[in-house]
Amino acid sequence: MMAGMQTLKVIYDTDPGVDDAMALLLLARHKRIELIGVTTVFGNADIATTTRNALYLKQKLGFSAPVAGGAGAPLVGEPDAPPTFVHGMNGLGDIDLPDITAAADPRPAHQLIIDLVKADPGEVTIIAVGRMTNLERAMREAPEIVGLVRQIVVMGGAFGRNGHTGNVTPVAEANIWGDPDAADIVFGAAWPIAIAGLDVTQATVMTETYVAELAAAGEDGAFVRAISAFYQNFHRESAGLDGFYVHDSSAVALALHPEFYQMETGAIRVVTEGIAIGQTIIKPDGRNYPPGAWDGRPSQRIAVGVNAGAVLKFYRDTLVGSG
Repeated sequence: MMAGMQTLKVIYDTDPGVDDAMALLLLARHKRIELIGVTTVFGNADIATTTRNALYLKQKLGFSAPVAGGAGAPLVGEPDAPPTFVHGMNGLGDIDLPDITAAADPRPAHQLIIDLVKADPGEVTIIAVGRMTNLERAMREAPEIVGLVRQIVVMGGAFGRNGHTGNVTPVAEANIWGDPDAADIVFGAAWPIAIAGLDVTQATVMTETYVAELAAAGEDGAFVRAISAFYQNFHRESAGLDGFYVHDSSAVALALHPEFYQMETGAIRVVTEGIAIGQTIIKPDGRNYPPGAWDGRPSQRIAVGVNAGAVLKFYRDTLVGSG
């Protein structure tokens, strides 16, 4: 196999969530992904709901990876009310859910992360598409995992590229805003992080036509259309979009196809108090400033440009079977 074709062992850290479910479908179906764990965090719904949704997706999609429930609140303060106007009351666009027969792993999410990373040093990619709370807890309990993770690919943040600055405030993206303290700690650790923020996710849109074609092509596509109808309606009403942004699946695309993205590198800080709480700010490598808050932090990678057509083709090909 070509060097770029190796299997990726993935832990998916998630708060399902419509776009989370769409990305999990992608992970479950892609030939190069070995899904080894799913960990849940509060965010798009409360932790009981996101964990139930992950277990529903396990039985619906038929993957064998353990699902472990994780953090129900940020490091500081209380969790915000779930955005039911985006993801529906049940977090999955208010589709009918059956009885859940799949059982959660007895370990908490951060322990499952620690165990899986230690069992396979240097091989595990964590795709994190919710609050960074579970990752912060894992690295606090077992700091040695920072040197053992292959890569962390994050959907979160907004760096002002391509005009994208925030979606819950003028400067903050929801995942980072929901636990800015955890994000600042995780981004400051010396594991390799690649971030797909609003800079690229809001440049990638699944139109109504695209989703209809996906639905016509088979059962997986029909599932995407069913769970995304409510979400699509929110985007139409809030942003006037014919379709919806591809947030969490962009992190999967970045993990498997980095060539779809243009990247910048630099040290990252997250604002943790005041009116700009949750803002992500990169100090680009090669730029010199007086001593400051970015000093001594590792250089991380952020996506600043995307071949959106390639991302959409990759999603369709994975589900429809030519990829």
